[in-house]
Amino acid sequence: MINTLLGKKVEMDQAFVKDTRVPVSVVKIGPCVVTQIKMQEKDGYSSIQIGFGDRNINKFTKPMQGHLKGALKEDKAPNFLKEVRTSGEEEFKIGDLITTSQVFEEGDIISVTGVSKGKGFAGGVKRWGFAGGPKTHGQSDRHRAPGSIGQGTSPGRVHKGKKMAGRMGGEQKTIKNLKVVGIDLEKGTMMISGPIPGSFGTRLVIKRLNERKETSENE
Repeated sequence: MINTLLGKKVEMDQAFVKDTRVPVSVVKIGPCVVTQIKMQEKDGYSSIQIGFGDRNINKFTKPMQGHLKGALKEDKAPNFLKEVRTSGEEEFKIGDLITTSQVFEEGDIISVTGVSKGKGFAGGVKRWGFAGGPKTHGQSDRHRAPGSIGQGTSPGRVHKGKKMAGRMGGEQKTIKNLKVVGIDLEKGTMMISGPIPGSFGTRLVIKRLNERKETSENE
């Protein structure tokens, strides 16, 4: 079975684990529908494309409508797609649903990928943690200035990657080694320890990092 599902951030909450209050992020996760299948013989590797979301099929372009026709449910189709590698041993079909209980369980170690909150144009102090200039000794307008950005005649330019003011946030970020605190199958939500990227409603890719122990039929 795959180790990745898609979802969206719902809210922040708290949970009590062993008499300790733990901040958790509540995520609406799955079920994800299989929208495409790639095979080793034909494509050179094995993978499936899974989709999450619920959008009217008429809102998609004609090529996407044709691509998603096998995943339709009451004229609704997923609008968040992600390709996930598989071992090639499992058998999937277009339209199959993959639920949370098939991929995750309480105690799993996971990584969460999402787009961080956009902060707009920010100065060096906020964006990079610059200290700014001294507050005294005659300073009047250097309190939040970045300071020198390079040398003089040699090299006569600003090096690439110099930390300066600019657009902050709105970037894809991955937080690793988070723990699944709880799963509510009725609501289709999962509680994850600590904060995760983005604001409420941000689309997320949740990946299990620990290997699932295979149980034998005799146990």
